[in-house]
Amino acid sequence: MATTARSVRDVSLAASESSHDLSAAPAATRDAALVRLAELLVERTADVLEANAGDLADERAASLDAALRDRLTLDDERIAAMAQGVREIAGLPDPVGEVDEERTLASGLEMRKVRVPLGVVAVVYEARPNVTVDCAALCIKSGNAIVLRGSSYAARSNGALAAIVREALADAGLPESAVEMAEGGERSELAELATQDGVVDLVIPRGGEGLKAALREVATVPVMYAASGNCHVYVHEDSDLEMARRIAFNAKVQRPGVCNSAETLLVSAAVSERFLPGILEDLSEAGVELVGDERARAAAGDVLVGEATEADWDTEYLGMKMTVGVVDSLDDAIDHVNRHGSGHSEAIVTSSDEAGDRFTAEVDAAAVYVNASTRFTDGYEFGLGAEIGNSTQKLHARGPIGVRELTTTKYVVRGTGQVRE
Repeated sequence: MATTARSVRDVSLAASESSHDLSAAPAATRDAALVRLAELLVERTADVLEANAGDLADERAASLDAALRDRLTLDDERIAAMAQGVREIAGLPDPVGEVDEERTLASGLEMRKVRVPLGVVAVVYEARPNVTVDCAALCIKSGNAIVLRGSSYAARSNGALAAIVREALADAGLPESAVEMAEGGERSELAELATQDGVVDLVIPRGGEGLKAALREVATVPVMYAASGNCHVYVHEDSDLEMARRIAFNAKVQRPGVCNSAETLLVSAAVSERFLPGILEDLSEAGVELVGDERARAAAGDVLVGEATEADWDTEYLGMKMTVGVVDSLDDAIDHVNRHGSGHSEAIVTSSDEAGDRFTAEVDAAAVYVNASTRFTDGYEFGLGAEIGNSTQKLHARGPIGVRELTTTKYVVRGTGQVRE
């Protein structure tokens, strides 16, 4: 479904025209398209893997670091997970028409506040082909058309997956153009997409600070930032240290190239000498490069820990590197997290309900954990089937962006002839 001969405007208009049919389609029809999509993903696995192999073999992919290459890579298990995510999305309650509020006004008018689709959602994302399916499925479920602008690194994979989505729509009797791709990597095309007023209703970028800055400069369409994750794990003085060791290791190593992995480990000074040698050895043996403050380095034992720079505390590594710090108190930990965190996901390990409650109340983030890894901030793990991204904004949606976050509200008012005096 190459769109190289079509302008961003043409692609956006096609999606806009289809959005009306999609939003009016019965929930059963939209769900049927998703069920068919899951079937086709399984049936066409070999085709998708062939396209993905082409992306991985492309000379441009040779410049990607290990974490980005992992994001780009598909295999049987990941495609099966995509299909399962689509099935779970299909099984979610339909958000379209959901009544948020209903009451009779003093005038006798019957008022309902109901959920309706946004219209056309544009998603700009990096080299993660699974995002193509996740975002398309969430938009179909919520009655929205979508314009996808993926990375040129994943052009073959994205094209193969988008073609499967469009086939599923057609098989269900829905317009194929409800899912469109705007291809090409030029900055001018990104600017054009972000200025489609009256055609595109929302832009969601999934990428780093450079992408966010580029959109801020030009966007006239509303933007919901699926932002970066500079996430922390704080080990409080009264924590179960074996539990803390498991959580800190998982939060960093289980999949380091994603936004909910931990980039900084903070440890209470009261337990730093007992805790740090073991966890730092675990991390180092797993291949994590460690940098830290003076006290963390002094408590590291035989493990090599480099000197952390000021920039390290604010960096989302998205790879096998971690910053380690020692703090004197819960207040200091909360202050550090709020100063350096990106508002994504933060965790405390503690046996104290009071400390856990203070951390969750005072840390400013979309997801805050007590005695659990930050790696759970994910639409699939949260029961949403998938997510378009994780919003760190405070307006409209915060945290995983699922089907309900892709709707807005409309007041429907019924009367019996009332006029206002």
